[in-house]
Amino acid sequence: MTVRIHPTADVSAEAEIGEGSQIWHQAQVRERAHIGQNCILGKGVYLDFDVTLGDNCKLQNGVFVFHPATLADGVFLGPGVIITNDKNPRAVNPDMSLKTDADWVVSPVRIGRGTAVGAGSVILPGVRIGQWALVGAGSIVTHDVPDYGLVMGNPARLAGYVCPCGTRLVEESKNLYRCPSCQRKIHIGDEQA
Repeated sequence: MTVRIHPTADVSAEAEIGEGSQIWHQAQVRERAHIGQNCILGKGVYLDFDVTLGDNCKLQNGVFVFHPATLADGVFLGPGVIITNDKNPRAVNPDMSLKTDADWVVSPVRIGRGTAVGAGSVILPGVRIGQWALVGAGSIVTHDVPDYGLVMGNPARLAGYVCPCGTRLVEESKNLYRCPSCQRKIHIGDEQA
């Protein structure tokens, strides 16, 4: 296996890139970024310093991921997704001096295994998205999303639950859901339902 980096990509020598990963046209990967095995970074992806991607992640064109976000294995980010990190963004302090790294605190985003985030969505700082969740296109995610949660809108609201295969789950009994497509049964605890 080899790593494939397009000649127009800007990849720091301090980044770690797993075997079989592909980095396409005009992508930028900053220092100390960690990319797992078999990941695909599309055209124009920006991966900030100290970002971590698990194995088998796919980031479509124009995705921006700011430090110190962590994406678990198998995460999909659709075109134009932005993962932010600053809850109080300002260019300057109240005295009009330019802000430095010492003048703000980052709030990391964490995205669970197998989760998919639809095109044009924005994930706000400090949000945690559970495993196998699905974020509808164009959503603004302001709060945590449970495992298997289906969220959509601005602000994103819980609209149900989805199976790892991507199909909306049907509730069979309290906290027990079934996938009408693959017939998988999933228990969703009281803390999530």
